[in-house]
Amino acid sequence: MKKDIHPEYHTIKVVMTDGTSYETRSTYGEPGATLNLDIDPTSHPAWTGGPAKVGERGRVSKFNQKFGSFGLKK
Repeated sequence: MKKDIHPEYHTIKVVMTDGTSYETRSTYGEPGATLNLDIDPTSHPAWTGGPAKVGERGRVSKFNQKFGSFGLKK
């Protein structure tokens, strides 16, 4: 590796949306910095299966809502 071209790699604290935290190594901020997450795997609908499921808000479901009353579904 070339000297003096890589960012400093140090330990930071990551705080999840539910208040839990853990330490990891990163190039973010200064040593000992805290990274507060707005979205994480415990709160994001993609991981929790919440109301924003892909199948419920996609083009097919939008089409079915708009034209489903015509009885063209098979």
